[in-house]
Amino acid sequence: MKAHWKLLATASAMTFALACGSVAQAGPVSMDDILNDAKTTADVVTNGLGTQGQRFSPLKTINKDTIKGLVPAWAFSFGGEKQRGQESQALVKDGVIYVTGSYSRMWAIDAKTGEKIWEYEARLPEGILPCCDVINRGAALYGDKVYFGTLDAKLVALEAKTGKVVWRKEIDDFKAGYSYTAAPLIVPSKHGALLVTGVSGGEFGVVGRVEARSAETGETVWIRPVLEGLMGTLLGKESTMTGKANETWPGDLYKTGGGATWLGGTYDAETNSLFFGTGNPAPWNSHLRPGDNKWTASRLAIDPDTGDIKWGFQTTPNDGWDFDGVNEVVSFDLAKDGKTVKAAATADRNGFFYVLDRTNGKFISASPFVKNITWAKGIGADGRPIYDPANRPGDPSKSTDGKKGDTVYSVPSFLGGKNWMPIGYSPDTKLFYVPSNEWGMDIWNEPITYKKGAAYLGAGFTIKPLFEDYVGSLKAIDPATGAVKWEYKNKAPLWGGVLTTAGGLVFTGTPEGYLKAFDAASGEEVWKFQTGSGIVASPVTWEQDGEQWIGVASGWGGAVPLWGGEVAKRVKFLNQGGAFWAFRLPKNLAAK
Repeated sequence: MKAHWKLLATASAMTFALACGSVAQAGPVSMDDILNDAKTTADVVTNGLGTQGQRFSPLKTINKDTIKGLVPAWAFSFGGEKQRGQESQALVKDGVIYVTGSYSRMWAIDAKTGEKIWEYEARLPEGILPCCDVINRGAALYGDKVYFGTLDAKLVALEAKTGKVVWRKEIDDFKAGYSYTAAPLIVPSKHGALLVTGVSGGEFGVVGRVEARSAETGETVWIRPVLEGLMGTLLGKESTMTGKANETWPGDLYKTGGGATWLGGTYDAETNSLFFGTGNPAPWNSHLRPGDNKWTASRLAIDPDTGDIKWGFQTTPNDGWDFDGVNEVVSFDLAKDGKTVKAAATADRNGFFYVLDRTNGKFISASPFVKNITWAKGIGADGRPIYDPANRPGDPSKSTDGKKGDTVYSVPSFLGGKNWMPIGYSPDTKLFYVPSNEWGMDIWNEPITYKKGAAYLGAGFTIKPLFEDYVGSLKAIDPATGAVKWEYKNKAPLWGGVLTTAGGLVFTGTPEGYLKAFDAASGEEVWKFQTGSGIVASPVTWEQDGEQWIGVASGWGGAVPLWGGEVAKRVKFLNQGGAFWAFRLPKNLAAK
């Protein structure tokens, strides 16, 4: 009842503000708005500043010469004791900012003043099982609604103007380990606008899948399980099987085989393809599931009309290190050998930067983007890793006590050469900007059996830094050659996404609290601002009243302080927080 009255009070206060004309109102978001988001400057209506996920803005008022005039305009506190990690990328439409926060909350904020328009707080049950902090990574806009997912595996559609609930749908049973943290994706289809989501919960043996719902009603249109042998559905009826049953999975192990699609996806209109990454196979103990275990640790192209898989590319077959394969697939045009290829790039947790042909999934190249990789000797001409058998955690069934296999030291750690934090691509410099981390881990396998709602790992681990002076590393990578053009080293791990602009800048945040800007060509640091808490979110930029603005959520948390081992000890002094910061370049300073 308390939450109900709080929502009513919020709605009542907002109605008063609107009547006075003092608060911005956002208009409806069309499919054209979504598909053209990468080209427009007055709004940000998609996660990734465009469905392809390049995170590039054509705005260039703020550049390396004018950025010295960039100043904070306002800061909005997320309030209360629910601080923790703030990993949301904000959306901006008609002077209204939509940003989600820890514990499944969302705010609509006046972009000019920082004044709260409305607030929604999900009523979370006891017993939720989030893997890696109580974070949320953002929302989706379409029509007159704003959508986001909650930690108890629900999808919520709210009225964009009021924050009132339009519908609420269950993704799955949170008691079985399902949760949801990603930003949903809106795409066109012959069934109308679709709201496309994945699932979280790979550490509990849930089965990964991608789902498409009607953006208007929330009703399911199709479901695509990502593990071979499982049947998809279309309009409530069985459609096609994923792969071929038992081709790379023995027995019934695929039924609790993981492959969670927890980071969400991207969409390429040119090929009409959804690109989703899939997570680690379950359990972590790879000796219990011999074979490639498709399609875990993979990238999949999916037809938005049918939910059928067009192609798949597996980055870590028979993953034994929790390297996942969920990291975002970014579409771009690759100029190489005098030709232009419709390509896609992805920086994998396993430490290799991959370039694929996005029309058919064919392997183009892979290059290491972190140092001292141990688990593989390299990537073969067919795109498969060349494993080093000595660096796979040992089989506990062959140990003297049957309780613990041989420990190996693996680089990178299971938190990855790059984790969830999104990369960016600049069509101007033709470089990718990758927030990465240099760390390894001691890892060993243990016996494990599946139990619904219980952790399903079969492994132990301790993360260790590779170098004394830094862990985080922002790298500029040439996708044509794999060469690292420049590198910025940061003492603490980098855990936030990047933003690139036509002003020749790259923005990202640090756990130490700084929002920083770098020269996109040289890597020179040209500006920084201390926000008071660690930044583990993705910055955005937009134009407002003829001025360029930058916005970012601030609030230290996420997986590092929970799972980071010796690295977590290094950063335990960092302060938690919860705020959204907005910066502007005043017109009079932009002209100088």
